[in-house]
Amino acid sequence: MSLPVNTFKRALHEGRQQIGIWNTIPGPVVAELLAGAGFDWMVLDTEHSLTDIPDLMGMLQAVAPYPVAPVVRPQANDTVLIKRALDLGAQTLLLPYVQTRAEAEAAVRAMRYAPRGIRGVSGMTRASRFGAVKDYVKRAEEELCLIVQVETGEAVARIEEIATVDGVDAVFIGPSDLAASLGHPGNAGHPEVVAKVEEAILRLKAVGVPSGILTLDQGFARRCMELGTGFTAVGVDMALLRGAAVGLARGFGRGDG
Repeated sequence: MSLPVNTFKRALHEGRQQIGIWNTIPGPVVAELLAGAGFDWMVLDTEHSLTDIPDLMGMLQAVAPYPVAPVVRPQANDTVLIKRALDLGAQTLLLPYVQTRAEAEAAVRAMRYAPRGIRGVSGMTRASRFGAVKDYVKRAEEELCLIVQVETGEAVARIEEIATVDGVDAVFIGPSDLAASLGHPGNAGHPEVVAKVEEAILRLKAVGVPSGILTLDQGFARRCMELGTGFTAVGVDMALLRGAAVGLARGFGRGDG
């Protein structure tokens, strides 16, 4: 059996814009619904959601038949959490709160088997199709994709040294945490935050590293794409559900008006 191709990684390195959505509702049903909605990629988020490692297996299986690339976000840049997500078959990881080059290098080591890294070896995992992929341990790295999140003013200041670590495929800019770190909690649309996000995109473009972002502001999403983002998430399942539910209630004179 062949090693599965990481279509998301291919698209990033070919410079094709990828439009994505965030999945925070745990379980396979919503994951499968979103997988068939037409997006290029979707985040299965375990950092800011009830989704946990045991949920991921069914969610990855639910998404697998669809032409969408699942991106798993572990709770932290942690060797054990990275190992478990990879063993379940995740090929692209989005690691939160990477602040320094050393932290990015640690993430790369956790993604790779020895002698290039420290990922633990197990022969019977979903990632290797339960041992059916020939030479999985030797070849897994070819199709793995590592995205690190830069989420503070301090991290943006070091963005080139983080982004250019060998094994880092892309950098995601986290507007909400960046806003808080800059003194504007809850206000990702503040001019200082917007300017810092735009600066980060341009600096990543200058060193040839794909950048990504999540924003529910469609105008800003398009602006980021114009500046050079390679993967742009434009929605969150919970926000879409609440928005539709509130709108429906208001249409019948209910809710807060």
